[in-house]
Amino acid sequence: MMQDNTSLRVHAKRPSTGPAFTSRKLIELLQFNLGAIPNQFCLTAVRSSKLGAGRRKRMKFSNFGRATLAAVCSLGAAATFTACGPNGYNNTVDYVFVTNAKNNPGQINAYLADARSGALTQVTGSPFNSGGTDPVGLVTSPNFENLYVVNRESNSVVQFTIGDNAQIAMKQSYTTPGSLPNALAINAAGTLLFVTDTFAPNATTGSGVLVVYPIASDGSLGSPVANGALPYFPLSTAGTDVLSPTAVNSVTQNPVNGTGANPSFVYVISQNTTTGLGDISAFSVASGGALTAVPCSASTSICDTTGNGTFNAGTSPNAVASTPRGLFLYVTDSVNNQLISYTVQSTGQIIPNTDGPTRTDVFPDSVVVDPRGQYVYVANFTANDISAYTINIATGYPTGVAAAGAYSTGTGPTCVFVEPALGRYVYTTNFLDNTVSGLNLNPNTGTLAGVQNSPFIAAGQPTCVSAIPHGNHPISAPLS
Repeated sequence: MMQDNTSLRVHAKRPSTGPAFTSRKLIELLQFNLGAIPNQFCLTAVRSSKLGAGRRKRMKFSNFGRATLAAVCSLGAAATFTACGPNGYNNTVDYVFVTNAKNNPGQINAYLADARSGALTQVTGSPFNSGGTDPVGLVTSPNFENLYVVNRESNSVVQFTIGDNAQIAMKQSYTTPGSLPNALAINAAGTLLFVTDTFAPNATTGSGVLVVYPIASDGSLGSPVANGALPYFPLSTAGTDVLSPTAVNSVTQNPVNGTGANPSFVYVISQNTTTGLGDISAFSVASGGALTAVPCSASTSICDTTGNGTFNAGTSPNAVASTPRGLFLYVTDSVNNQLISYTVQSTGQIIPNTDGPTRTDVFPDSVVVDPRGQYVYVANFTANDISAYTINIATGYPTGVAAAGAYSTGTGPTCVFVEPALGRYVYTTNFLDNTVSGLNLNPNTGTLAGVQNSPFIAAGQPTCVSAIPHGNHPISAPLS
C-alpha cells in the first residue's frame, strides 16, 4: 500500500508557531481524457451500485462510446473553467477543504475543483463549523470518507464525514490528553491517527508529546494507545531538553520491486528550545499503534549533541513531508531558508543528503511532495511564493526546477498541497489575505502556472488545505 498524502502533506500551524501537514491513497484508475470533451459539453455521470470495500459512492463516468452529452454549459469567457451541472459537480476532480482560524468557532471551507482548470467553486453551506477554536491542521482518511481537524485552542480533534458534493458533517470531538494540539497525520492503512500536543498533560511548560489514536472502521477514534501508564509518547529518549513539536509525518515504506515487509515510521519535527536548534524524533510503528523510539545512531546520521536520541534538523524546523513510497523525508528550516533532505532507512534511521540543504525563498513554512514522487514544493511565508524542485529518484536530492525560480501566491502562504486525483493542481492557503491560490502543475516539467480566477476567497486566516479525489482519474504510480 502506498503512503497516504496526508503524510505528504502534514500539517498546518499559525505562522507564529509554524505549519504542520496532510493524506492520499493510490486508487485504481480509469483512463479517461476530460480534455477531449469540448468546453461546452460535459458527460453524463452515473453512480455505480457495485462498490468495493472501503470505497465511497462517488460519480463515475460511463464508457465513452455509451456516454450521453447531456448538458450544455455557458459559452463565453467562463466556459473554459466553469464545470457542468449543479454546482459544477459533473466536472469536479477533487473536493478541497481549507481550515480557517479567524472566527470563533473556526471554519472549514469546502470547494469543488474543476477538472479542466483547477478553479475552485465553494459548495452550498460552506464554510462549515470546525467544531472548535483555532483549527490549524486537517487530514483526510485514505478511503476518502473522513476528515480530521485539529483545533489548537480547544484541545480537540474533530471527525467529520465527507458526503456527496463535498458536504461535511461533524460526527465526534475528542479532547487530546495534553494541551494545544498543533499537528496531525494519518498512516497509509487509515488505522492510526498521530497528533502532537504542545505540552504534556497537566503542564504548561516542558516538552510536547505524541498521541496515537486507533481509527475504527467507521472513522471514529478509540482511546489513545497506551505507553505503559501514559496515554502518549515522549519526544526524546533521554535528557532534559525541551522539545516543542511543530509537525508530524507518517511513513510506510513501499519501494519499487520491494519484497519484504513494509515498515512504518512516524517522525515528529520539533524546536529544541534548550539548545536553540531543530530536532526530529523517530519512532517505529506496530500494527496496533504502539511506538518504539528509534534513537539516532551517530555512526549513520547526525544526532542532537545533547544525547536526547533525536536527529539534527537545522535551526528552526517547521514542516515535513515524505515521498509516496516513504524513501525520502524533507524538512523546512524557516530561519536558515533551506530545505533539508533525508534518506529513510529500513530501520527508521534518517541520513541527511551528502549534498547538504537546498535553498528556499524567505521563511519556508510548508512542504509537499507530488503524488508521483517527482517534485517537491515549498511555500515561503514571507516571500509570498512557492519554490519548486525536481527529486533525484536515486538520491532524493531536490534541485530547482529548470528556469522556474519561484511562483507567486497570495500573502503569507502557510500550507501547500497537491491535489490527489490528477496531481495537476497545487493550492496554498494564504493566511494574511484570506485567500487560496491555485496553480497548474505540469507533470512533465514540474513547472507551475496560475489557475484561472485565482486566488479564491476563504473564510478568514486560512491555515491549511487538503483534498480527496472525486471519481477515478489517470495518474502514474509514484517513483520514490
